[in-house]
Amino acid sequence: MDIDVYRERLGGLAGSECTFSEDELRRRRQATLQRMHEAGLAALLLTSPADIYYLTGYSTFEVSVHTALVLTQDRLILQVPSIEAGPAVACTRIDDIRSYRWENIDEVLDPLVDALTECHGRIGIDPWQAGMRHGLVQGLEERLPQRALVNAGGLLGSVKIVKSALELDCLSESARLTGIGIEAAVDAVGSGALDSDVAAEGARALHAAGSEFMSMQPIVTSGSRSSVIHLNHKRCRIDQGDPVFLEFGAAWQRYTAPMMRTVVVGKPTSEMIRVFDTCRHIYDALLGAMRPGESFDSVAQAAERALAPLEKQAFFSGVFGYAVGAQFPPSWVEGSGFIARGHNRSFEPGMVFHLPLCLRLPSQWGIGCSDTVCVTEDGTMPLTDNPWTLDSL
Repeated sequence: MDIDVYRERLGGLAGSECTFSEDELRRRRQATLQRMHEAGLAALLLTSPADIYYLTGYSTFEVSVHTALVLTQDRLILQVPSIEAGPAVACTRIDDIRSYRWENIDEVLDPLVDALTECHGRIGIDPWQAGMRHGLVQGLEERLPQRALVNAGGLLGSVKIVKSALELDCLSESARLTGIGIEAAVDAVGSGALDSDVAAEGARALHAAGSEFMSMQPIVTSGSRSSVIHLNHKRCRIDQGDPVFLEFGAAWQRYTAPMMRTVVVGKPTSEMIRVFDTCRHIYDALLGAMRPGESFDSVAQAAERALAPLEKQAFFSGVFGYAVGAQFPPSWVEGSGFIARGHNRSFEPGMVFHLPLCLRLPSQWGIGCSDTVCVTEDGTMPLTDNPWTLDSL
């Protein structure tokens, strides 16, 4: 069947899988267009799956192929490979969907050139997006020599970082499911168990509770492996005395509220308790400082003061929090804001951050505990429900 015929016959399902109301999508687009006007942009070209989802509802698990969205003051054009025509119809309410044969990447440029030729002004792109391929940028510059492609990285992030009531509901539901998954994983921890078994039980519970495919799979490490950031389960045996580090994030309408927790097989040592208590002190410092009007930098400084007793002994990433929202693999990090030194944006009500507080003693073990929290008018409100205990199993 021809792709155009396929797309036409899917018309009865148009918009049936779209997460958001037209009013919600219109609000997001208008806010983005206002930022574009302020930046002097005639068009915005987006290739990140999360950005395209945010403005259209387009969703698929196949995020490795080229997909693009062109936004102007009067047009919205979605370009997808032929194999993604179905999700483009079912998940959006966009009339102008343009397909290319996914095996013929050279068919991408002409439709985009046609669309952007009509834009009389600068075209914003994010050159740091994973989907903004060099061949795409080079091809557009060669074919549109009179149209300047300018760095608009951060433009959409400035809109996305403040969540609507609908988005907060999605993040709250993700937080609930994340807790279910971590509890199931904790129940599977024991001397002689494999880290993969623990991850499997957690993943099973997440999916059974309603999680969609996750932006990152459950993270489980134990013993000395937990001292290395971003290792994951690998059929490794959990032994008596090992701390077991868990980090999960369920997906609900693509929104993820992650959480970290650490449990110990046996009795925690005094040093483990000291490291865990420091994580808690950092967390308390963050919650005390994260208020509307405060800068990300100033809050990071408050957290650094709580970290100071262990800053020479333990490895910490340097990021005390990062914004979360709707994401796709390979990461649940939204990228629109980081609580770290040198980041001077101010907190606003509706911002949501995961606070990934994990301290690692190299070659020994790591202890991590975290919550996802929402900034409110008065301070912060945790969305996840971490017990903040270093439990002995």
